[in-house]
Amino acid sequence: MIPKTMSTQHPDNARMPEWSNNRSVIKNDDEIEEAFISFKNLGIKEVMWDAEGKDVDTHVIRKLFAKDNNFFNDNVLGKNLFLTYRVPNPLIEGAERKILNETLNSIPLNYDVANRIYNKNIAPIFEVILPFTTDYRSMLNIVKYYEKAIVRDENINLYDDVYLRDVTGEVLPKKINLIPLIEDKDSIYNIHDIIETYCKYMKPDHMRIFIARSDPAMNYGMLPATLLAKYASFKIKKLEEDLNIKMYPMLGAGSSPFRGNLGPLNIENALNEYNSYYTYTIQSAFRYDYDNNAVKRAVDCINKHEPSDYVELDGYEEDSIKNIINKYSIRFQKIIESLASAINDITVYLPKRRARKLHIGLFGYSRQTGTAKLPRAISFVAALYSMGIPPEILGLASLNDMSEQEISLIGRLYKNMDYDIKNSTKYFNYDSLRLLKDIWHIDGDIINMIRDDMKYVENNIGVPTDNSYNTDKHILFSTLLLLAFKDKKFDDVKNYIYEMGLIRKFMG
Repeated sequence: MIPKTMSTQHPDNARMPEWSNNRSVIKNDDEIEEAFISFKNLGIKEVMWDAEGKDVDTHVIRKLFAKDNNFFNDNVLGKNLFLTYRVPNPLIEGAERKILNETLNSIPLNYDVANRIYNKNIAPIFEVILPFTTDYRSMLNIVKYYEKAIVRDENINLYDDVYLRDVTGEVLPKKINLIPLIEDKDSIYNIHDIIETYCKYMKPDHMRIFIARSDPAMNYGMLPATLLAKYASFKIKKLEEDLNIKMYPMLGAGSSPFRGNLGPLNIENALNEYNSYYTYTIQSAFRYDYDNNAVKRAVDCINKHEPSDYVELDGYEEDSIKNIINKYSIRFQKIIESLASAINDITVYLPKRRARKLHIGLFGYSRQTGTAKLPRAISFVAALYSMGIPPEILGLASLNDMSEQEISLIGRLYKNMDYDIKNSTKYFNYDSLRLLKDIWHIDGDIINMIRDDMKYVENNIGVPTDNSYNTDKHILFSTLLLLAFKDKKFDDVKNYIYEMGLIRKFMG
C-alpha cells in the first residue's frame, strides 16, 4: 500500500489545536499526540516525522503504541499506516549532519519495539525523505550509509566468536527506501537523469518522488512553481515508462494559494489542478484552521483520489516552460530582493508554531540568484500578506511580455490560475505601497513594479469587489500593522499578524 495522504509538521497554521499543551508552540510530546490524532481521528495514512531543522523524538513508535495499543494492533504501522522520517541533507545541513546518524540508527530500534508487539516482522519505519535532492549521489549517500554503517555493524567482531549482533540483536530492516524531495528548478529539469541513475544502482521495485511546491514559489514566483510541478509530473510519468518502474509522485503543497492552495475548502480544485499526483501533504493549517468535519471530508476525498490526466508536453513546450519561468522569475526576484529587509523585519513578530531551529536560506536554498537573505517559505508568505502584499501577484506583469503561444500554454497547464489569484488579490492593500516606501525606503521603481503587477490582475483577471467584512478588516489590519511598526508598537504588530492569519485560515 502506498499512502495518499501525509500529515506534515509545516508550521503554517494560524490557530492552535485544542489538544496542544502549549497555547502557542507545538513541541515535544505534543507531536506524538499530533501524529496519533492524524492517524486515528483524521484518517491520514502517513505521518512525516521531521528531523530536518528541528529536534526529533526517535522513540516515536513506542510512544504511539502507548497512546492506543488496540488501535495500532488493528492498524499496523508499516502496513496500513506509515511513519516516514525526513532527515537532514548532510551536504547542505553541515551543522546537523550528525543528526542523520542518530535518526537512521533509530529505525532498527523502532523495528524491535514494534515487533515485540506485532511479532509480524513488519518494519514500522522503512522510508526516509531527503530534502534538497539535487543529484543521485546524495540519494545513494543515505541508503548506502544505512546499509554499510548501520546494518553491517552487526557483523563487527567484538572478541573471540562474539559479534555485535549477539549483544544488540540483529539489525532490521536490512534496507530502506529513499524518497527524494526535489525543490529547485534545475533539479526538476534534470529529474529524469537523477532518478534514472539512482535506479541503475539500487534497482527499486517502485519509487516515490516528492516535488516541493513552496520553495519553488519563493524562489521563482507562484506561476513558475505551478508550471514546475506540472513539468515534474510529466517527467516522472516518462520515467515510469522508460524504466518500467512504478512511480508515485508526491506533492508538498500548503493551504495558501502561493504554496499550492491545498486546503479543505478548495480540495476539488486542488486535486483537479494537480491530478496526476498520488500523495498529497496535509499541513498544519489544513488540519487546524478549518472545521474538523471539513478536514476529515477533504482527507477522505484525497484518500479516494486516483491519479489521471497526466501532463503531455512536446519538446517545444518543454522549452517554452523554461522560457516562461526565466522571464517571470527575473521580475519576481528583483522585487523580492528589494522587499527583503521589510520581510525579515516583519518575520520577527510572526507567531512561532513549532520548536524549530533558525533556518535561513538564500531564496530558499536557491543556487542561482540574488543577494537577499530570506526566511523559510511559510514565514515569507505570512510577512508579505501581513504587509498587504499577497505574494501571488508579484511578477505577474511579466506576462505582458509573453507570446500568445506562451500565454496559451500557461492557460492549459495552470487551470485554476485566475481563481487562485482572485482569492489572493482581495487582500491587496494599495496603502501598503506608500507605507513600505516610507518605512523601508523601497525604491520607487520597485513600488511601481508591484503596482503594475496588480494592474495586470485588474486588467486581465479581475479583482473581487464584493469583499466580505473580514476581507475589508484584513486590509485595514495590514495598514494598522505598518503604522504600528513605524511607531514601534510591536505588541500591536504581533496582534494584527495573528488576526489576519485567522481571517485567511493560514499563517503562511
